[in-house]
Amino acid sequence: MDNESPKAPSVDKFQLVPEFLKVRGLVKQHLDSFNYFVRTDIKKIVRANDRIQATRYPHLYLRFLDVKVGEPSLITDGSVETISPQTCRLSDTTYAAPIYADIEYTQGSPDNLNKVPKRLIIGRLPIMLRSCCCVLYKRDEAELAKIGECPLDPGGYFVIKGTEKVILIQEQLSKNRIIIDTDKKKNITASVTSSTEKVKTKTTIVMEKEKMWLELNAFQKKVPLMVVMKAMGMENDQEVVQLIGRDPRYGFLLMPSIEECTKAGVSTQAQALEYLDKQAKGKHPMFNNMQAEKESRAFSILRDVLLANVPVREDNFRPKCIYVAVMMRRIMDAILNKDAMDDKDYVGNKRLELSGQLISLLFEDLFKSMTTEIRIAADKLLEKSDKAKKFDFLTILSRDTITLGMERTLSTGNFDVKRFKMHKSGVTQRLSFISALGQMTRVQPQFEKSRKVSGPRALQPSQWGMLCPCDTPEGEACGLVKNLALMTHVTTDEEEAPLISLCYLLGVENMEHLSGEELHTPDSFLVIFNGLILGKHRRPQRFATALRKLRRACLIGEFVSVYVNEKQCCVYLASDGGRVCRPLVIADKGISRVKAHHMKELKDGVCTFRDFLRNGLIEYLDVNEENNAMIALYEDEAKLETTHIEIEPFTILGVCAGLIPYPHHNQSPRNTYQCAMGKQAMGNIAYNQLRRMDTLLYLLVYPQRPLLTTKSIELVGYDKLGAGQNATVAVMSYSGYDIEDAIVMNKSSLDRGFGRCIVMKRYVAVRHKYPNGTKDRLMRPNRARNDMQILDDDGIASPGEIIRPNDIYVNMQSPRDTRSTGSTANLPDSAYQSSYSSFKKCHGGEVVDRVVLCNDKDSNMCIKVLARHTRRPELGDKFSSRHGQKGVCGTIVQQEDFPFSEKGICPDLIMNPHGFPSRMTVGKMIELLGGKAGVSCGKFHYGSAFGEKSGHADNVKTISKTLVNHGFNYSGKDFIYSGITGCPLQAYIFMGPIYYQKLKHMVLDKMHARGNGPRTLITRQPTEGRANNGGLRVGEMERDCLIAYGASMLIFERLMLSSDPYEVQVCRKCGLLGYYNHKLKTGICSYCKNGEKISTVKLPYACKLLIQELQSMNIVPRLKLEDA
Repeated sequence: MDNESPKAPSVDKFQLVPEFLKVRGLVKQHLDSFNYFVRTDIKKIVRANDRIQATRYPHLYLRFLDVKVGEPSLITDGSVETISPQTCRLSDTTYAAPIYADIEYTQGSPDNLNKVPKRLIIGRLPIMLRSCCCVLYKRDEAELAKIGECPLDPGGYFVIKGTEKVILIQEQLSKNRIIIDTDKKKNITASVTSSTEKVKTKTTIVMEKEKMWLELNAFQKKVPLMVVMKAMGMENDQEVVQLIGRDPRYGFLLMPSIEECTKAGVSTQAQALEYLDKQAKGKHPMFNNMQAEKESRAFSILRDVLLANVPVREDNFRPKCIYVAVMMRRIMDAILNKDAMDDKDYVGNKRLELSGQLISLLFEDLFKSMTTEIRIAADKLLEKSDKAKKFDFLTILSRDTITLGMERTLSTGNFDVKRFKMHKSGVTQRLSFISALGQMTRVQPQFEKSRKVSGPRALQPSQWGMLCPCDTPEGEACGLVKNLALMTHVTTDEEEAPLISLCYLLGVENMEHLSGEELHTPDSFLVIFNGLILGKHRRPQRFATALRKLRRACLIGEFVSVYVNEKQCCVYLASDGGRVCRPLVIADKGISRVKAHHMKELKDGVCTFRDFLRNGLIEYLDVNEENNAMIALYEDEAKLETTHIEIEPFTILGVCAGLIPYPHHNQSPRNTYQCAMGKQAMGNIAYNQLRRMDTLLYLLVYPQRPLLTTKSIELVGYDKLGAGQNATVAVMSYSGYDIEDAIVMNKSSLDRGFGRCIVMKRYVAVRHKYPNGTKDRLMRPNRARNDMQILDDDGIASPGEIIRPNDIYVNMQSPRDTRSTGSTANLPDSAYQSSYSSFKKCHGGEVVDRVVLCNDKDSNMCIKVLARHTRRPELGDKFSSRHGQKGVCGTIVQQEDFPFSEKGICPDLIMNPHGFPSRMTVGKMIELLGGKAGVSCGKFHYGSAFGEKSGHADNVKTISKTLVNHGFNYSGKDFIYSGITGCPLQAYIFMGPIYYQKLKHMVLDKMHARGNGPRTLITRQPTEGRANNGGLRVGEMERDCLIAYGASMLIFERLMLSSDPYEVQVCRKCGLLGYYNHKLKTGICSYCKNGEKISTVKLPYACKLLIQELQSMNIVPRLKLEDA
């Protein structure tokens, strides 16, 4: 009992979660990173490349002084009008804001220069919704409703050409960190990917055949590491050994490398540089030739490319030598002790790149290309000598580079920036509120999905609380695509200089002043800050505690992490962006700092989450620092050495997994299936769903909020925008149409509107203007024609009309001649041809819902027609409960034949009991009980994950008590009468309400058959796929079955007669194909030049094609014929 801390009554800390979600989490990390880009990053980029100078006349230059992003607006005919996201969605434009730059440039000759200051727009930047530049920033519900936005919409996406785009979070290995790994040949390597504002390089040290080599892109092949050390000024081998450590094992491992160096005949710095000069690749493109003459190429490579993140001031290479020595020491540790290897899949070694960082990379690239374009154009203009006097920079400023580059990248999703490879941006198909939210928290991996590696796919223990364990797709991307958990935050960069000086004040000894001997004394620890070695500290624990105290007092940034690694004898400090972290309650000797009175203040709105941070009650820990902490799940489990307590255990799940009630009672893959299906459920999208014009919209007619809810559902707002209905389910076998998860449905409940949905589809027609001044015209409908019945007098479909297939919705005519110039006024009717648009692929029964006219970006009139189709559930529609139990509708039965309980309750669905045993979804049974109790006593019951202990999930015992009090059986079973015979059934039936989702896969969209139809041109075989009205292919395996049955004529019919029959003329003499001459009414062989021995043969056209293709490659297939 002595290590137990004194028990305090545990405090309900749940209120912290909604407060946290107000300031951080879910989509806020996207917004934070974008705001950081707009406020600081964009200025840094412009400051780094601020000068454009004419090469021949250095007195002519243009300088960018400052840059800022305006508010979203459109400039039409010189007038500026602000725009809202909703207008952009409707009119297919990009929601962007102008980038204003303050510049000054010079004019005139060198003797009388005049500087001209000016403010102008250099491009347009797409704006993320709800960020600090957006019109929706800090608006309340009423104002949002006025602009036509939904208050529950999280923002965090862009509107590009009218479609909503999300830049997914990209996952990468962290930069500027030493990572020990093995390469393909099982050699141990230490690699650092350096990334600074100027260069991005990768440095690798390999231990191959007991010798150390350095791999750099700037060198042609691997170079011996000791030569590099000598080139950096460490001429004495003893110095190197001292830097690595006096342990004889290290010296022994270093011997072969030193021998390699002597073999190369290198002993001084000059010789080493000369040796490396020969290895360097041709003139390095990054440096001008002018400085290459002054110093050797190898010297500049060592200074600027090798470990680019370690700065060299005044040619002092000592910091770099120490860094290389630390890398060597790590490799040797890994050889002596295999535990020292780093795990690439460990979440602490990963960085998540947010949309702000990706956009800043993109902007930097576009801005640089814009400045080089301007410089090249200026030099072109200044080739003639007299131009310099009148020369004006403003004439050659191009605005389109940035605008078009941004738009193209975001709309296609290809980040083809010159310096690195492709990234993808996702498109949000607004299927449901949850699918949009799930898209925001998705994390895309950096490598391709095809590699069959299990390492990155495994569930890492370090993902606890950071990434959701359930929410990952099935199939090839399983385990690679992840989702953030509910209370994670992804950091953005922080200012480094003040933190570095603070470390020196706290007793870090600078490297410069220490000999190699002192570096590795066992009691002192290296201090590494964002991958830079600052120095060493003699009392690491005291140093770490001091920094933590400063952080809890909010004197340094709240996301700075301090991590003491005992194994490596290092203290790691990190303030860089892209680390995942989460808030935890601080505990002193196992007693939580958050007391009941704090929570009361929070509930009353006296203080906010920020105050908790400021008062040192809560702090953010990232994955590395969690290794130094001892975290208790609940307060009463805390021991004396506990340092932190979880806020709420259910926050280890993400958004999609948070919808599942009692997930901790289900088999784990079932929760994963539900995460995938919850995104396909139909329901509400947003409050403004009826004002949107999306290409496809699925809406449920009567969505409900779940009877058995969870805390996550309320936090995310799913209870306001549900995607499903509470159905009364009887678990019994009925009619035989419920085999293999099929569901029997009650016809009367379908009549009342259960599972009924609306599909909205958008059709677009554009009225073009042509270069010669002509344009399309809308015509009055011809009322006699059958397919023009739904048109209004202006030639556009009128809302409320019922559509039949092939009806025309815009009656337009376009001019026959759009090229020739001439008088284009009043052309005769004969000069126009009809170019109407019609509803081709429609089922009939749709209704014209709305017609919207707007201008697109080329000021052509755009006509959008929204067709609405109401569908009721039919056989084969897909439904699913919230536990991964999907099933199709097997049959629809009249209510008279349905079983009913003695209270007269008739179920809506009947589910087969065989779905339970093998699936082990006990959560679904508890949901049924809880829903039944909720209905009978009139309050929502909760089923949050792991919530029984903290009271966020109702216990089965208490639920059963409620049921008994209201006159039901404690186990949820009912006494049921058969609807067909009217006699009671032999068994009690488990019956109660379960929340069912209707998924977007409906039979009407999948059903497909064809007789004859379109064929492909090259092989003359039927096309493929439902969209092209294709055929159903009899493939290899189907053919094998038919062969096994010996049904030869059936095969003949399927593979040739129904597919591509063709008659060819074959010459019996030479066996080649001939042709049929219609004049002579006979077949002729073009090889034998006569038609004597010609036979007509039926072949598949594809076979004839193959023969001719082989002939084109000088292979002659000859057909030998026999009489049939």
